[in-house]
Amino acid sequence: MILGIDTNVLVRFLVRDDEEQFEKARKLIKREVAAASGILVNQLVLLETEWVLRSQYSLAKHLIIQAISGLLDARDVRFEDEPAVEEALFLWKDSAADFADCLIGAKNRRLGCRATATFDRKAAKCPGFIAA
Repeated sequence: MILGIDTNVLVRFLVRDDEEQFEKARKLIKREVAAASGILVNQLVLLETEWVLRSQYSLAKHLIIQAISGLLDARDVRFEDEPAVEEALFLWKDSAADFADCLIGAKNRRLGCRATATFDRKAAKCPGFIAA
C-alpha cells in the first residue's frame, strides 16, 4: 500500500537544509520505493510545498516548477489527480496567477466545470477563469 507524505517531509527532501531530516526523508522514500509501494503527494501537500518553497525559501518560480516536474517524472511518486497537477504547472509557467489558482482551475475543469469564477484579477486572465 502506498505511503502518503506530509509537507515537512517533502520540503526537507527537496531543499536539504537540515541534513538529519533530509536523510530521514530520503531513507523513508527509498524504503517505500524498494518495497514497491511508492509515495503519494496529495494536492494539499503540493500546495503547501509550493507556498513554503516560494515564501519561506524564496525560490524562483522556474526552480519550483523544476522541482515539481522532477517529482512528476519520478516513477515511484504519485500525485492526487496528476493530470490536474500537470495542467496547473503548464498554466502557471506563463501566468501571473498563483500556482494554487492554476490548480483550482485545472481541478475544476476535470470536475466538469465550464469555468471558475474569481475576484482575483491575475487568475481571471487564465484560461478557464471568469471574473466574478
